[in-house]
Order: sequence, then C-alpha cells, then structure tokens
Amino acid sequence: MKFWLTGALALGVLAAGTPALAQKKSNSGYTTGIGFRAGGWSSGLTVKHFLSGKNGVAVEGLLTREYAARGGRLTLLLEKHLPISDFKGLQFYYGAGAHLGAYEGRYYFEDSRFGRKKDKYYYRYYYDDQTHLVGGADLIVGLEYKLPDLPFVVALDYRPFFEVFRGYTGLYNDAAISLRFAF
Repeated sequence: MKFWLTGALALGVLAAGTPALAQKKSNSGYTTGIGFRAGGWSSGLTVKHFLSGKNGVAVEGLLTREYAARGGRLTLLLEKHLPISDFKGLQFYYGAGAHLGAYEGRYYFEDSRFGRKKDKYYYRYYYDDQTHLVGGADLIVGLEYKLPDLPFVVALDYRPFFEVFRGYTGLYNDAAISLRFAF
C-alpha cells in the first residue's frame, strides 16, 4: 500500500509542475496531460509534463499494475518530442528512464527437465509468496496526436525495459495506447 501511495504522490507532484517551467505551451499544443495507459504488459496512470515551451522535452511518469506478475511499477521517463511537419498535432517522441517496482510472489518453474513417466517430461513448479523489489532501465519510442479542438491526446508507444528480479535479469517488451486529458 505504501508503494501505491508514494507513486501517486510522485505523479501528483509531476502533474503540478512549477509555474516557472511551464510558462508557455509546448509545440505539442499542451503543457501537461493526465490519463490512462493500456498495454500488453502493464496498464495504469500516465502523466506527461513539458519542461519548457519550444524544445519539446517532457517528463513522463507511469504508475502501472502488472496483472500477470502480480505487482506494480513507478516509471519516470525523459522524452524528446519532434513534430511531424506534414500532419499538424502529430509528434514522434523517444526517450529513456528508470523504474522501481514491487511484485508479490508468483508461480515459476525450473527450466531443466527432470523425471520421466511414460515418455512425458514434467516440470517442477514453485510458488513464492514473498514480496520482491525490482528495478530497471527503460527506453520508449512512440507517436502522439493532440486532437484539434478537444483537450485530449492519444499516444501509441513501444517501451522495452531491462529489469533485475530476484537476481535474474530480463529484457521485456511493452506496447501501449494512452489517452490523456491535456491542459
């Protein structure tokens, strides 16, 4: 519970920003966007705030829940936005960041085969009921479209991330669509 409260507080601070940093709207047509992210690996809240008007640099915070892994993650990303000149409101963005999370125990199995019964191989399954902290590095690349005459932004992104979990490391892929209310 502390993890979720801390994450929500961090996203709230990110959403509030500071008046000195957000004096004018960015090239994207908005300064801050708050909404939801629905992805294959993780879904949750997303907050994006542009640091200054014209250079297209934004900070994005994600507070997500991983249903398959029974846990959650707080991710902070620094992104560079580049307008696509032929299509007003459409931007390409890329960036990098880091995340911290916590997972409750889950089922997993040994990779090696053992035992043989009537020519069928069996795997050894375990259940782990502890809470594990994770950390890792993230990359992101995506497209974002600010709807004209409406205060909404639709984004489609691909986010590969590297994670250390119980001494194991892994590279995971996550693609998602986001809808944010922009102001």
